[in-house]
Amino acid sequence: MVLLLLGLWFGSLLRPKDDATKSELMAMRGQQAELQGRLAQLSEEQAQRGDLFQKSLDERLATMTERVGRSITEQSETSAGHLKRLDTRLEVIDRAQANIKELASEVSGLQSILSNKQSRGAFGEKQMQSLIEQFLPARTYSFQQTLSNRARVDALIHLPGDHLDVAVDSKFPLEAWQRLIASEDTVVGEADNRDTAKRQFAVDCTKHIKDIAAKYLLPGETHEIALMFLPSEAIYAELHSRFPKVIERGFTDRVMIVSPTTFMATLHTMNAVLKDAAMREQATVILDEVTKISADVRRLDDRIAKLQSHYDGGLEMMRQARISTDKITRRADRIEQLELNEDDPTALTDSGPQKTGPLL
Repeated sequence: MVLLLLGLWFGSLLRPKDDATKSELMAMRGQQAELQGRLAQLSEEQAQRGDLFQKSLDERLATMTERVGRSITEQSETSAGHLKRLDTRLEVIDRAQANIKELASEVSGLQSILSNKQSRGAFGEKQMQSLIEQFLPARTYSFQQTLSNRARVDALIHLPGDHLDVAVDSKFPLEAWQRLIASEDTVVGEADNRDTAKRQFAVDCTKHIKDIAAKYLLPGETHEIALMFLPSEAIYAELHSRFPKVIERGFTDRVMIVSPTTFMATLHTMNAVLKDAAMREQATVILDEVTKISADVRRLDDRIAKLQSHYDGGLEMMRQARISTDKITRRADRIEQLELNEDDPTALTDSGPQKTGPLL
């Protein structure tokens, strides 16, 4: 548009009036040509700058697109990894929940067993029997045996020799212990409840000790000490930590209170005593066998001496046979020398011919 206006303006000026005007027109035409060249150059430079800008913009867009794509890919991979780990953790949580449900079912079953007094007694008795069967030989114990006073004891352990049988009875004062634990959670103003629960727990345990002493400590029939088995380590620890009088009452009445752990140690000791008694019972048999072994050793020594004598005689005969073979070898060598020196009658010896005689 600018070029068109300039052309019209310069066209109106083409009608010269004089020479000066023509000169001016020529100068203006030169300026116009120069201006057109500059405009063309500017247009070309502008076009080049536009190309460079477009190229730079394309390169930057390409770089940014690549970065965005790579970032999206990395983010997708990271998200996939997080989802995979989340799935793994969810699987672990599902298995844990299944185990918790199973454990809750078992705890519920155990609670139902322990809530019934008869079932609770059977539970403790079965635990005691399992420990005895695990640590003692079958011939050294019996279960549910009736004594002379018609009392049936949970287990009798038969000690060797003149020792009498040890009575073991299972007791489980769960209800009194639960009341004691429940009273510990009460507020300070209910201290009387705690004292009542403690007294009741001590009374129940003392009653069990008295019952065992009265029923199972029979002179001449059972051992002077009986065992009261508590199937709970918590109750055993509670007795020893907070109820020393109950423990002292057990010592006084000759009733030893044991938990599963201490009962295992007691059974280990009893098993060692039983093994030692069995060894003493077999001492005569062992001594007889040792005597027979000693006689066999002496007999073996005599036979070895005779064999040595025969062996020495054989060596002497071998030595004499060796002397004879040496003589025969020497005489054979002399005969060979005689055959080789037929012209020399003195070749048999260094000093001359020797007398003939037997070769041996």
